[in-house]
Amino acid sequence: MVADEEFPRRRRGWALAAAGMLFVSTDAFFVRLSEVDGWTLAFLMACGSMVTLGAAAVRSRPSPSTTRSRMPPTMLLIGVLNAATQVLFITAVTRSEVSNVVVIVAAAPLFASLAAWLLLRERTDTRVLIATVVTVGGIATVMSGSLGSPTLDGDLLAIGAIGAFATTIVVWRRFPDLDRARTLVVGSALMALGSAPFVDWDAIDSRAVLAGALMGLVFNPTGRMLYSSAPRWAPAAEVAMFAPVETVAATVWVWVAFGEQPPGATVAGGIIVLGALVFATTGRATQN
Repeated sequence: MVADEEFPRRRRGWALAAAGMLFVSTDAFFVRLSEVDGWTLAFLMACGSMVTLGAAAVRSRPSPSTTRSRMPPTMLLIGVLNAATQVLFITAVTRSEVSNVVVIVAAAPLFASLAAWLLLRERTDTRVLIATVVTVGGIATVMSGSLGSPTLDGDLLAIGAIGAFATTIVVWRRFPDLDRARTLVVGSALMALGSAPFVDWDAIDSRAVLAGALMGLVFNPTGRMLYSSAPRWAPAAEVAMFAPVETVAATVWVWVAFGEQPPGATVAGGIIVLGALVFATTGRATQN
């Protein structure tokens, strides 16, 4: 049972995680809007986010861990993980159904629970563990519709993305005072450098620039700042439980804007995953 004085802190972490994932859920929409390959959009988005996050970094007061070193190893580690998450996710959306990718991303609690236990020895609440097991069933349902289809490689890339994403949450949890804006700038810079050699410059038109600008300047950096702050207040596995917010929102954005209707297996898997989220969070609330 969560102590009464600790519950408000966790609720703050939940709110930050939910808001962050709502902003990040627009990524899939902008990927479809851009009509360019994953490397090209990753580069455009990274350039935009460097501007926004760089401005935030200049205005923020450096944390003690940042002032002791120009580039703490932890900052570089999170930067690499962030860059990997973004590139893998964007590429996955270009190679699979958006609904498939975001439902697979909703399995982040499983990866976060395992990583938190292995790296931090952080115990996971029983309800979260049960919900995580149920989430595995939901992901298996989604994947069953992709076996033998051209979208399978995109689904596998999505699994790689949530592995990097969940590990990032755990590292944020381990180092709560690490400067968020400066660390996220490092990730954007690494993503820009890593994707630049693969950019299809001829494919960049006004549509791609608009998608990259909105994604990089506004929605993605805002979501990442909110979400990266959540582990300060709540355990990694609980923060990751809000990944399904993106599952629902991203599917709706793309369905409404582009008519990309999710397959039956994806809908069924999504219902299972969202049910697990409700079980994990509402049950915890009633205990307090």
